[in-house]
Amino acid sequence: MAVSGAVLLAAAAAAILIGPAALSPGAVFKEVLSHVPFVHIDSGLDPRQSAIVWELRVPRMVLAALVGATLSLAGGAYQGVFRNPLADPYLLGVAAGAGLGATVAIVSVGSGSALVPVAAFVGAIGAVAAAYSLGSAAGGQRSGATLILAGVAVAAFLTAAQTFVQQQNADSIREVYSWILGRLGTAGWSEVALMTPYAVVSVTVIMVHRRLLDVLSVGEEEARALGVRPERVRAAVVVAATVGTAGAVAVSGLIGFVGIVVPHVVRLMVGASYRAILPLSIVCGSAFLVIADLIARSALGPAEIPIGVITAFVGGPFFLVVLRTSRRGVM
Repeated sequence: MAVSGAVLLAAAAAAILIGPAALSPGAVFKEVLSHVPFVHIDSGLDPRQSAIVWELRVPRMVLAALVGATLSLAGGAYQGVFRNPLADPYLLGVAAGAGLGATVAIVSVGSGSALVPVAAFVGAIGAVAAAYSLGSAAGGQRSGATLILAGVAVAAFLTAAQTFVQQQNADSIREVYSWILGRLGTAGWSEVALMTPYAVVSVTVIMVHRRLLDVLSVGEEEARALGVRPERVRAAVVVAATVGTAGAVAVSGLIGFVGIVVPHVVRLMVGASYRAILPLSIVCGSAFLVIADLIARSALGPAEIPIGVITAFVGGPFFLVVLRTSRRGVM
């Protein structure tokens, strides 16, 4: 935790100091301190430079940390509740639902409308609700596998619907794909304020259930014998993880691999107990996405690479390594 926290602080400092506008590191540091309560210090920056630091760089860094922490925690929670180390926050159709909602909003009112994140959030929640209803009707309350299959079915249907909407509105495809690939470029304090309540609720509920996830890891029948109701734990964790993921998707678009890679790496470092995996996933996920966003906006500056592309560059090779390791273990 100490090492992860140090990496997060270093990443946050780099995200605030580095940018297209050349600003003195000392002045930037003083500008950040000047907003701390009861600290009165003159940074020496003019109003435009001050706005670059406090209205652009700092909220973007905070938003990246919030989204990274939420997606990583949700991914770890899904992996625990479904007993699958390769589960991710989009398992039950969040991505497909959010994509359809955002696509409908973009082709209807434009990508700059405030309705886009609202539509994405509603679509994500609706997709998981549909998957959970379908899975429960088929016995999914007592079987995580059935719920996963329901999520796959719902995701396939919503993805087909999104493709149909895109084909009927070809002039909006560029804006849709820009959202799908993930972006934090327009981040401000309004996005941070929008994301924070969902992140707080998600983190609180999941962390309260982290010990019960350890109990579920021994098997559902064994958990029932110990007095734990797997279906209730699953419902609470799925709802909390979905709310957090939907909030993250609404403000940042679809950023893949974070919810798989980070919890899996943490598991390799600290073992299988979710009492350790989940708190570390919060810190490591924040650091990972802050670093990814820094690369996305700096590698080809002043142009930006979609942050989803950066996380995919990390996630793809990561799974090749995992697959190679798994084959060696089997052989």
